[in-house]
Amino acid sequence: MRTRLKEILRAQNPSELIGKKVTVYGWVRTVRDQKSFAFIEINDGSALANLQAIADATIPGYENTMKKLATGASVSITGHLVESPGKNQSLELRAEEIQLIGECDPAKYPLQKKRHSFEFLRTIAHLRPRTNTQGAVMRVRNALAFATHLFFQQRGFLYIQTPIITGSDCEGGGEMFRVTTLDLSTPNKIEDSKDFFGKPAYLTVSGQLEGEIMASALSDIYTFGPTFRAENSNTTRHLAEFWMIEPEMAFADLKDNMECAESYLKFCVQYALDHCKEDLEFFDKHIENGLLQRLQHVLASPFAHIPYTKAIEILKKAPKKFEFPVEWGADLQSEHERYLAEEYCKKPVIVTDYPAAIKSFYMRANPDHKTVAAMDILVPKIGEIIGGAQREERLDILEKKVVDFGLKREDYWWYLELREYGTVPHAGFGLGFERLVLFTTGMENIRDVIPFPRFPSHAEF
Repeated sequence: MRTRLKEILRAQNPSELIGKKVTVYGWVRTVRDQKSFAFIEINDGSALANLQAIADATIPGYENTMKKLATGASVSITGHLVESPGKNQSLELRAEEIQLIGECDPAKYPLQKKRHSFEFLRTIAHLRPRTNTQGAVMRVRNALAFATHLFFQQRGFLYIQTPIITGSDCEGGGEMFRVTTLDLSTPNKIEDSKDFFGKPAYLTVSGQLEGEIMASALSDIYTFGPTFRAENSNTTRHLAEFWMIEPEMAFADLKDNMECAESYLKFCVQYALDHCKEDLEFFDKHIENGLLQRLQHVLASPFAHIPYTKAIEILKKAPKKFEFPVEWGADLQSEHERYLAEEYCKKPVIVTDYPAAIKSFYMRANPDHKTVAAMDILVPKIGEIIGGAQREERLDILEKKVVDFGLKREDYWWYLELREYGTVPHAGFGLGFERLVLFTTGMENIRDVIPFPRFPSHAEF
């Protein structure tokens, strides 16, 4: 029976495992051949650290196996766990049988034991999960995904799968990938009515609108799925394909929304600290010095709250020059968001009540008719990590907004009908999952926290 490395390396009482016979599977990280014996380090991806196996000539086929054993090769090793004399590990494996499963040519294998740039690793995304950094990223990503479901399930939310193919543009920005079966070689002859769905269809930019449908019957729901944006952006914070977490709460207002979002972020950070200690220590040492302290600081106190108008005043008085001008009515740029979180508040901050003109059509209008009941959570290092709002539940106001935003009423007839049949105050938010992984790991580029990044001119693997 296969034993995962994490069961050995993370054992609470390693001494209890001494003398136990195990079979471990994995990929060779290093081989140090000392002629009459060898040290073999393997890793199966379940933990950051490698397990060291000691092999000698008493093993059947030892000499022939050692000739073929190299970094990158896959093996199974059977033997007994013994106490390790080394300082960095408590146990090692005294090998009694080695089976070479898959050979690896060391002259061709691109992941030899040396530092590789993240840019280079993106070109070999089929192999980069074997590196320490990518392995750690994926384990943290997994923990954050599990924590997401755990948080909302514990609060009684229902997990809903919303469509990936949609006929409506949730954000109203138009940056959508079209899905079609039409022959695009003759663009002048394209007839939308002859397309597969009888009209234009797109990959979704958000599951929010469909989430509102479900919340209008089930009260509290959340979605967690892939979303797509055809934005020609090559920044370290944008992807063409990314994952979104979007809870929606019926009978809720902006205050409820902010409480849920803050609690969710803190829950995820705490879960990662509790379950990914080794990986986060690795990131603290090699990626962002002070990461653990930063994450602990997120948990230490309530988030700050600042209305948008006050935020603009703060930014105008800031003792630093911004690249983008600061004016009321302009959207906050990343440099503004990070200043508020990193330098002014020195902790996460929730900015509320944005100008209606720079926010989406579905956000609830405030009594001043200039702003909407919106909120963004800004965090150090990242800037905006969550965006949300109380939704507009009043039919007459929403109908006017659809027109003002240049949208087609027939595309949103069902969304408007929700306001006719038992409308209720409701609110929700969206979190780009990759930004949460960035924030938690200290990684710099969003392309390095998703297994297979999609961005302009890049759809490999």
